[in-house]
Amino acid sequence: MSPAVVFNTRSVTTIFRSAKSPIHLLQGRILSQHIATTRHTTTGVFTSVALASASGRTIITTPPSSSLSLASTPRRITTATTLRSTSTSTSKAATNMADIDVETVLKGKYPAKAHAKRVVEYIRSKVPDATGVLFLEGRSDHLLEDSDEPVPFRQRRPFMYLTGVDIPDCAFIYDMETAQSTLFIPPVDPESVIWTGLPLSIEEALAKYDVDNVLPTTELNPMLAKLGAANAKSTVFAIPERFSNDATFLQFDNKDLSVLAEAIDECRVVKDDYEIALIKKANQISSAAHRAVLENVRKVKNEYELEGVFIGNCMRQGAKKQAYPSIVASGRAAATLHYVHNDKEVTGKDLLLIDAGAEWSTYAADITRTFPISGRFTEQSRAIYEIVLQMQNDCIAMLKEGVWWDDVHVRAHEIAIDGLLSLGILKGNRKEILEARTSTAFLPHGLGHYLGMDTHDTGGHPNYADPDPLFRYLRVRRNLPAGSVITVEPGIYFCEFIIKPFLTDPKHSKYIDENVLNNYWDVGGVRIEDNIVITKDGSINLTEAVKDPDEMEKIILGS
Repeated sequence: MSPAVVFNTRSVTTIFRSAKSPIHLLQGRILSQHIATTRHTTTGVFTSVALASASGRTIITTPPSSSLSLASTPRRITTATTLRSTSTSTSKAATNMADIDVETVLKGKYPAKAHAKRVVEYIRSKVPDATGVLFLEGRSDHLLEDSDEPVPFRQRRPFMYLTGVDIPDCAFIYDMETAQSTLFIPPVDPESVIWTGLPLSIEEALAKYDVDNVLPTTELNPMLAKLGAANAKSTVFAIPERFSNDATFLQFDNKDLSVLAEAIDECRVVKDDYEIALIKKANQISSAAHRAVLENVRKVKNEYELEGVFIGNCMRQGAKKQAYPSIVASGRAAATLHYVHNDKEVTGKDLLLIDAGAEWSTYAADITRTFPISGRFTEQSRAIYEIVLQMQNDCIAMLKEGVWWDDVHVRAHEIAIDGLLSLGILKGNRKEILEARTSTAFLPHGLGHYLGMDTHDTGGHPNYADPDPLFRYLRVRRNLPAGSVITVEPGIYFCEFIIKPFLTDPKHSKYIDENVLNNYWDVGGVRIEDNIVITKDGSINLTEAVKDPDEMEKIILGS
């Protein structure tokens, strides 16, 4: 999913967020970085970038830069504590994802007890000899203001991670000493049964979820009182502002409201085979829906028709929820990173960019494709598309366990610079352009983000106060562990509102040929986004949506 861009024209500041919406960082949610700093270097791999040009196809060799631009951004080595969540079994599972039988894996239960054990391990790495209980409440049902209709339900992700339960008004206790988990579900309300039918029974919940016990929520406080009184050293671990006044911790002398959210956020980074199967399922559904959009693009007149094609196709495959609001941007609108209107006519425009992904059992797909509405790329749009495709291919080729994400992000900028130099949009010295950060006019956002239950998943440790504009909006600032899932979504955009200030700034204008640039405004923007599992020796692409430009043209024209 593309980053949003927010402009404060009053203070003339530009903020690029690698997000669909502004980030809200709750106090204590982000792990303080205990890191070792080493000098930052790059590898000496050379890559060939094939670019379309007016005279034919030219091959441009693009060695990675070892420029001073990276010296101020030190490598962060993830501590043993942070890596504790990367179990051997998880790493082995991640290496086998290419052959995973999604349907077979998903016949099992969501591995909630394994997640709880990992969270307890993390807490004890921070609070030695910690004992007591983990307590979480799920989200409650609410009504819309001035209405008797419900607010669309979205389960709290920490609760989902420890239970696998996607129904409202539940609670959960995990006894750290006995490793026993207890799910509390609402009792039968006869009046509700009239309208909505019978709720999940205790027997059904035990059969469906990976928990040891199921009780009605009327037993919650007695259970808390019993556990708190049993051991004077017990601590109740909870997340602030995530439990109601109905829950009482009076029998617990010790309460910790700081570490549980952090522990869950960090453990969520490394996925087990079940979680990756969920993400792969979401990708399979979304990839089919993206193909349906290609097959229908010449039949529609408006962007919202294609949004309907995508969502309808997902629903026909059983995915009733989208992971995020779709971006369906035609022509110059594709230069708006977080385009929300999806209501403009597509006739007579060059490209269409669709950033859309389904959700499957709360896990997200996040896929972007860009293609010609007519079925044929123009010379300009094909050239830009091939640069972006090479950016993505080269960046994916770099991925494996331990790779520092900053390096991959820089590589995307290097290829973008070389491509734009070959087209004449940029001019001058490649190293100087990178050091000046002029390429951020065309690629203003981060290369990607973690993916999981949240489209922009937890544990990336972004630094939005970074004075370097190249890295400020990069959502992941760490070495990638095996089992993590990350998006790779390079792009090149021709947004007048972003680029025009660069044209009037001597620091940047000397590197941009405005006469050549003027031939590319109608391209709008190109972004290509896939979802990648990191393995010990490489990576596995979970996204099957077509991105080869020739194949996309065939599908569009064949429809």
